[in-house]
Amino acid sequence: MTTREGQPGPPAPRVRLVDVAREAGLSKTTVSAALNGTGRLSPAVREKAVETARRMGYRPNATARQLRAGRARLIGYVVGEFAGEPWAYLDSPYFARLTSATASAALRHGYALVMLPAGTLQREWADLPLEAVIVADPVEDDPLVEDFLAARIPVFSDASVADRPGAHWVDLDADAAVRESLDHLRDRGARRPALVLPDSTTRFHRQMLAAYRAWCARHGAEELVTLVPEPGNGPVVRAVERALAGEPRPDALFVVAEASPPLVMDAARRAGLAVPGELRVVCVSEDESAAHADPPVSTLSLRPADVAEEGITLLVAALEGVGSTPPGVLLTARLQVRASS
Repeated sequence: MTTREGQPGPPAPRVRLVDVAREAGLSKTTVSAALNGTGRLSPAVREKAVETARRMGYRPNATARQLRAGRARLIGYVVGEFAGEPWAYLDSPYFARLTSATASAALRHGYALVMLPAGTLQREWADLPLEAVIVADPVEDDPLVEDFLAARIPVFSDASVADRPGAHWVDLDADAAVRESLDHLRDRGARRPALVLPDSTTRFHRQMLAAYRAWCARHGAEELVTLVPEPGNGPVVRAVERALAGEPRPDALFVVAEASPPLVMDAARRAGLAVPGELRVVCVSEDESAAHADPPVSTLSLRPADVAEEGITLLVAALEGVGSTPPGVLLTARLQVRASS
């Protein structure tokens, strides 16, 4: 609405419960019961109240409801690994999917997600009425985890917080993921698989490296590890190029650092290697371009949607005291075999 002078006018008044009751020809108590799913009402009366409220654009006063319940139903969300670039995790296909799925799952349970920048400081969240905080991929001895637990805010993270009071976790079986991927490459004839891994202290990446080394020891294979100093397509592709230029030259690549799979294929071509003839490739990736690369790239999915769903289910059960809540949930990764391997 605008005034005669073109200036914005006052907002339309909020529709109140009493307005809905008057329009529907029902009592305020009856309408309240219908909208809350309570009371002994006939289906026709309940439907009339709900339809009238919908048509009039009525929505309950969330602030009043929160004050009555003593809860804000807000969940903080932060990624520990990207402290140097606070919002860079949204550029990652994995974290983009994890964040979106977490927000959707939380909303279905009546909670809103408050996104905090990686490396967030206490002053940025201290005044927020957070009921819990999700810390995705915390680094080793992450100060974020310590700060939230010290503030008596429940933390939901990976298994690095196992056995901590006030903490719950959802994690992936990194040992099984590495064994499945490298065994697959070995079954296809690879004997010198190289690992391209972020130079990170997250539990997942440390476990992936340990599992790779254990696999190499078990099969008598030389360890060929190239670390990526920072996230992003450029640094990962340069690390792939270094790995392919090494001696002995690998006959397989297991790229754990997240990058566009077609760019990994381009790096192999620049090195003069035919995929899968001379080089077999598996990438840890949620990037849909993997299926459309030349050749299509085998991927190991870390199942962000399932991680989000399991995590929110565990979080809500713990916050609302529903039954016996397990301390954590361990999931398995999913290997999608395509032509590159």
